Amino acid sequence: MIKSMTGFGRAELLDEEKKITVEMKSVNHRYLDVNMRMPKKFSIFEASIRSLLKEYIQRGKVDLFITCEDYTQGRMAVKYNRDIAAQYMECLRQIGEDFELDEEVDAAALSRYPEVLTMEEQESDEKELWSSLENTIRRAAEQFVETRSQEGAHLRRDILEKLADMDEKVAGVEKRYPDIIKEYREKLETKVRELLADTHIEESRIAAEVVLFADKICTDEETVRLKSHIAHMGQVLSEDDGIGRKLDFIAQEMNREANTILSKANDLETSNLAIDLKTEIEKIREQIQNIE
Repeated sequence: MIKSMTGFGRAELLDEEKKITVEMKSVNHRYLDVNMRMPKKFSIFEASIRSLLKEYIQRGKVDLFITCEDYTQGRMAVKYNRDIAAQYMECLRQIGEDFELDEEVDAAALSRYPEVLTMEEQESDEKELWSSLENTIRRAAEQFVETRSQEGAHLRRDILEKLADMDEKVAGVEKRYPDIIKEYREKLETKVRELLADTHIEESRIAAEVVLFADKICTDEETVRLKSHIAHMGQVLSEDDGIGRKLDFIAQEMNREANTILSKANDLETSNLAIDLKTEIEKIREQIQNIE
């Protein structure tokens, strides 16, 4: 099933200690371009996150948002800096000697000195944190892929309808061709009779002129190739992921054939059909730009 490059996914992980929220959205892009916004403590997982996303996404500009709320108060711990306390005590002893003062510093008083006791956040278990984050990203990515697949199904139906319409227009060009030759022969004969009055018309000369004209406006090769491209695109639309570039190439070839038909057209109806073909092809190319 084809996928659109437009998608959205969201997932949450909620437990007693934290709440992790992952949101991801994307638009079309020639390659895979991932932009991440997340708390600093998750930055160590950036390479792992990029590798994980490649399992789900091939192309598109993806914005990934990660937030984390910590519900625990036990993450903070008191740290006793013994070396700093020892330096304070040595300085106080020296002050006592210098000024003949008694040392009357107890533990409670010393603890209030700067940097003797500090509050530090306890480090989270890295494996446990990654496990929680990976699980949440995968669930968001699965929803993200699902929305892309749904949009891809809509794109596929729309393109197939346009291809069917193009097939009808190509058939119209083929059907019109013999009538153009017939009308040209009739006009040529009428013009020759008017110029030569009752003089005998050489059928061989008329036939030769008609052959030259027919060869000049013949679009058999273009219509055959165009029908082949239409059928090929229909087949590609049933293939697996990563078909966007292939479809774009086929659309370019279609446009080339339609341009040739238009340049050869010597008839208003054929010209209109060729213009309609080009219009449909351009619409298809716009749709293809959003296919992964």
